[in-house]
Amino acid sequence: MDILSVIRRWALRDKLPIREISRRTGLSRNTIRRYLRAGIVEPKFNVPSRPSKLDAYAEKLSGWLLAEQRK
Repeated sequence: MDILSVIRRWALRDKLPIREISRRTGLSRNTIRRYLRAGIVEPKFNVPSRPSKLDAYAEKLSGWLLAEQRK
């Protein structure tokens, strides 16, 4: 279940205060207010896909592992 539906359920159906929802989710009270006020379904941000930091060294690391395995 996504976090926004949980926030809506706690606020609208279970009548939990925003402060308690904030404690349970770890989100700020302002963020929870914004989610409830806007009625948005999902956050508007997208996480860009990034390459691994080890991709540049993958061949070298594989070579070292093969050399160690042969010892």
